[in-house]
Amino acid sequence: MYTVIGNKRSRTLRVLWALEEMSLPYDRQEAMPRSPEILAHNPLGKVPAMTHDGQTFTDSTAIMQYLADRHGLLTFPAGTAARARQDSWTCFALDEFDACLWTAARHGFILPEEHRVPAVKDTLRWEFARAEAHFDTLFGEGPFVMGNEFTIPDIILAHCAGWAQSAKFELSNSRFIDYAERVRSRDALARAMAA
Repeated sequence: MYTVIGNKRSRTLRVLWALEEMSLPYDRQEAMPRSPEILAHNPLGKVPAMTHDGQTFTDSTAIMQYLADRHGLLTFPAGTAARARQDSWTCFALDEFDACLWTAARHGFILPEEHRVPAVKDTLRWEFARAEAHFDTLFGEGPFVMGNEFTIPDIILAHCAGWAQSAKFELSNSRFIDYAERVRSRDALARAMAA
């Protein structure tokens, strides 16, 4: 049994979504960032964390890829060209979308007020829009980034799209919007949100 520690209004949702996609049993322990509940598992105080067989794992992407590799689902095998392309999509999602949103959040409400630079959000919105436009040059014909196979980077990208909307980052690329809406309509996401 996997135990996921975190709150659903964070990257924890990605892990819950992956578990639901894989139909794996899990428990969830509610914990906010920097709370005693999460600090017991991650000294940085970040969510999510996951425990399994006496081990603790942190970082949503690392947790999802561990689960995918362990169960042979939502991923291509390590050492294959397809896996390299999948990893490239994962890095693109994290570097170009997630990083902008995380930095905006940090300068909006996470960092101590004296260290926030609210003006950086304009630059982050510009960077996000540039990445959104670049999505078209990378995206192929399939319904997912890896063609017909739903994989970990699809979860990250679709989560970032939802995060962008709640953070008031305007989505402007119709192809990216259609892709995100299609991926976010999956039953597994609805189950994860209701968990």
